[in-house]
Amino acid sequence: LLYKGTLRILLVLLHGFPEFLCEFHFSFCDAIPTTCIQMRNLILSAFPRNVRLPDPLTPNLKVDLLPEITHPPSIGCDVTEALINHNVLAPLEQYVSTRQPSSFPQKLCEKLQTSAAADSKAAAAAEGSSSPSDAAAAGEYSSSSSKYDVRLVNSLVLHVGMQGIAKLQAKNEEGMDNACMDIFERLVMKLDPEGRYYVLNAIANQLRYPNNHTHYFSCVLLYLFLHSEEMFVKEQITRVLLERLIVHQPHPWGLLITFIELIKNPQYEFSRQPFTNC
Repeated sequence: LLYKGTLRILLVLLHGFPEFLCEFHFSFCDAIPTTCIQMRNLILSAFPRNVRLPDPLTPNLKVDLLPEITHPPSIGCDVTEALINHNVLAPLEQYVSTRQPSSFPQKLCEKLQTSAAADSKAAAAAEGSSSPSDAAAAGEYSSSSSKYDVRLVNSLVLHVGMQGIAKLQAKNEEGMDNACMDIFERLVMKLDPEGRYYVLNAIANQLRYPNNHTHYFSCVLLYLFLHSEEMFVKEQITRVLLERLIVHQPHPWGLLITFIELIKNPQYEFSRQPFTNC
């Protein structure tokens, strides 16, 4: 009953105040459990009323030529808060700028787990020494069985993507070969299936209406699918996209664009992948 009521409230916001959902989508995705796929889709399907969505099924649609695709979306919250709280921001920005130290991506993978463990200890301490409401607030995310700090993963992925977009716009790097892409590749290759799932979900959370975040993160997912030599990475990318598409509408525009490109562009050889054939 609570879930259905929340969906109805979000539908009212989607139709009456879509800009609000657009601006605070990051905060909503932080708060919504990963299992509530349709609820997340509702939020990510919002787009400003002055934006007209091209039909994703339009033949030969050139997404990179859309005028809106160069515009950054408005984000009404501090994306770096979790990074600052866990002392990740400064070394992350150093690596993005210099690609040094080379060991940073591996340490980052470890940090995503140690931070969650520290939060669990803090939540346990809060339960023993504070009021029930304080304990619940301290353990909001840590009370789950996950060994990863999902808020930190979401913050990391979006901030790295924003830095990657800035580098491409400044033409400091060629294509996707930069420190930001190094981080994404290391995360999906070195994390276990649970951690990889959270990273891919955080990327998919940015596949929304036409803007430069949607375009960049769509390219990141397709790049990872194309260049990964490990079949389990391709499978998990497909899972993250499909589980958002098989629920009831609405579906985010960027999600549809990305999946259509994946299955239609012959360079990805999607239909030839072993997991697509019985």
